[in-house]
Amino acid sequence: MASIVKTIAARVPWWGKVGAKIFLARLPVSYQSWKRLHLFEHGAMQDPAYAYGVFQRHFDAAQSRKTLNNFVGLELGPGDSLLSAMAAHAHGSSAYYLVDAAWNIDADIKNYRAMAGFLVAQGFPMFAEADLESVETILERCRACYVTSGLDSLRAIPTGSVDFVWSHSVLQHVRYSAFLQTLRELRRIHRPDGVSSHWIDLQDCMGGALNNLRFGDAIWESSLSSGFYTNRIRYSQMLSLFREAGFEADVLTIKRWDRLPTPRGKLNTRFRDLSDEDLLVRCFHVILMPVRHTN
Repeated sequence: MASIVKTIAARVPWWGKVGAKIFLARLPVSYQSWKRLHLFEHGAMQDPAYAYGVFQRHFDAAQSRKTLNNFVGLELGPGDSLLSAMAAHAHGSSAYYLVDAAWNIDADIKNYRAMAGFLVAQGFPMFAEADLESVETILERCRACYVTSGLDSLRAIPTGSVDFVWSHSVLQHVRYSAFLQTLRELRRIHRPDGVSSHWIDLQDCMGGALNNLRFGDAIWESSLSSGFYTNRIRYSQMLSLFREAGFEADVLTIKRWDRLPTPRGKLNTRFRDLSDEDLLVRCFHVILMPVRHTN
């Protein structure tokens, strides 16, 4: 059934996907039910190899700037899974925050037992059977805290207490109105020598183009876009906001389109005059470190 849904979805034009998501998101159906059909999924972090690989990529990027031993870590937007907390624990975290905007954790213990087996295969110590009985015991074993109030959850974390922050295809989904505040809170909780690693996807969620830039703010920032929202902050503006929040940004990787995937003339006037250089950026990987103030 899920494969049929995926095949049908791939053939639907972007405007059809918008209409369908607006309609479906307003039905009284739980997220877990949509997830079984691979609709409105929050990534693929239930798969041990994938979750480990994503965590390792960001951890290694951060390790290139700071040795992370006995570190306090934070994942922004963990989605459905606690697997990153298990990976962080295996790498020596002393405490770990998972910060999201809603509780959508997968409670199926077999996925966590599979992750424990995967970590053993990578040479890490084994989790005890008692540590894998429930979401609560896993969080306790990993010294992890899962919080679901978004920006308010970040505000509750002590200043200067976190060594390593990371996110994977999450920052583009933070509401435009809360984006700079979110960055400032991340800057506040960083230790002076802390480091962040973020993979940011600037494509739309309707087919991997720039169709999200067709709309004016009155429509896009309303509840109509809740099933496929991105903040539409472009590459150069995002780098400026990092600096404004108090970070130094080092871009490791940039992926670009060869040509604009959505005609410039179809874009809203707010975006129509942006440079090709800005609009052609599909996604990028950036390291952020707090600016060190000098007297």
